[in-house]
Amino acid sequence: MPARKRATVLDTHPETERLLIELSRNRPIWKQFRQVGALNRMTRAFAMAGIRQRYPEATEEEVRRRLAAVLFDRETVIKVFGWDPEIEGY
Repeated sequence: MPARKRATVLDTHPETERLLIELSRNRPIWKQFRQVGALNRMTRAFAMAGIRQRYPEATEEEVRRRLAAVLFDRETVIKVFGWDPEIEGY
C-alpha cells in the first residue's frame, strides 16, 4: 500500500503544525464537537447572508426556506416547507 500524503499548511512552520496537530488530537471529544457545531453555525450564517444579499426583500421565513433548499433535497423541501426550489429559486 502506498504511503499516504498528508496535507500541510504552507504558511506554518512544520514544528508549529506538529504542535497544533498534537493539541488537536489531545483535546477532549466534547470540545471537538463544540468546535464542529460552531463551524456549522458559521457556515449557515454565511449561507444566509448570501441569500439575504441575493434576495434583499426576503422575509426571515423566506430566507430559512431558501437555506433549506440549499441543504436538503427538493422533495424534502417541498414536503416540509411547501417550497419548490426549482420554481422559487435557491
